[in-house]
Amino acid sequence: MSEAKISVTFEADHDRLDSLFTSFQEQKRTDFAKAKEAFLAFKFGLQRHIVWEEDVLFPKWEENSGMMEGGPTQVMRTEHRLIGDCLEAIHQKVQEQNPDSDREEQRLLELLKSHNMKEERILYPSIDQVISDEERAAMYQAMKEIPEERYRVCCGSERP
Repeated sequence: MSEAKISVTFEADHDRLDSLFTSFQEQKRTDFAKAKEAFLAFKFGLQRHIVWEEDVLFPKWEENSGMMEGGPTQVMRTEHRLIGDCLEAIHQKVQEQNPDSDREEQRLLELLKSHNMKEERILYPSIDQVISDEERAAMYQAMKEIPEERYRVCCGSERP
């Protein structure tokens, strides 16, 4: 993780995750083993991204901006729950080795498109404005220290 602006780092992570999901979609009917690998990397990566936001970014933004109850981070947390539900629906199909997850994938992509746009256009730039270089460095360090078991979970357990 670099010491770049939050917006740069998190937008790059969105792009990385999008690429993993596209790989899953492209391979699920031709090479399910590779598709599953791409999906699990996507799932764990997205879950890590959400933990970073909810444990580190959002609390710091709320503290520095003074916007807590009813602010944009509350909306983002609600959307994270919906995204998680879609992620688990797809994961269930992957566990069953069932490539017919198009409907679930479409729902997830619709949520992510809207969600990521709000983060990239509004929230991340706002975070960059309200934190100091020292706070940003401390935030990146806090993200590195989050234990893997916080986000590397499948259906409530650590087993893929």
